[in-house]
Amino acid sequence: MSETIFGLVSGYGLWVVAVSAYLSCLAVPIPTALVMLAAGAFAAAGDLVFWQVWLVAWLAALAGDNTGYQLGRRGGVPLVRWMGAKTGKAGLIAQGEETVARYGGLGVFFSTWLVAPLGPWVNLIAGAMRLPAWRFAVWDTAGETIWVTGYVGLGFVFGAQVDTLAALVTDWAGLVAALAVAAGFALALVVKLWRRGRSPGPVRG
Repeated sequence: MSETIFGLVSGYGLWVVAVSAYLSCLAVPIPTALVMLAAGAFAAAGDLVFWQVWLVAWLAALAGDNTGYQLGRRGGVPLVRWMGAKTGKAGLIAQGEETVARYGGLGVFFSTWLVAPLGPWVNLIAGAMRLPAWRFAVWDTAGETIWVTGYVGLGFVFGAQVDTLAALVTDWAGLVAALAVAAGFALALVVKLWRRGRSPGPVRG
């Protein structure tokens, strides 16, 4: 599968990144993590531009999440449960309902990157359960920032080992490990940028 993903990213670039990130956030089974790893590796090689890859993936993921939220808000819980029954995802729907009911926005945050298979359903449920739009947007943006920065960043930094990383994310144990590394990488980058922003500028005489 990874060779196919690399070929698509090589041939279509940012379009593949955008479409895969958007659709995967609507529960379409697309290996977007592999797409972002590949795009990051191509950016490291100079075939793509890192900030463009990151921005396109981030915006597309946010658009997909918010589409799901709005669908849930308009259709309500009955629609979400019907979708779960039709797709065989009733178990994920039940998990998502419990997650939103218990944790609210924090549940949205973790579902975007730590428990990614649950994410699209949490988006729908958050809308159906009337989680305030501003709260959803804040936590969703924070979570997608980690998800996108982690995977695109890993592909960029470890481009030479992208095949190994791709193999890791295709099994559950490896996926958890990769997510942990991705989260650590993303958080470290955010902290570094935050500290740089707080550092005093040059003193003018």
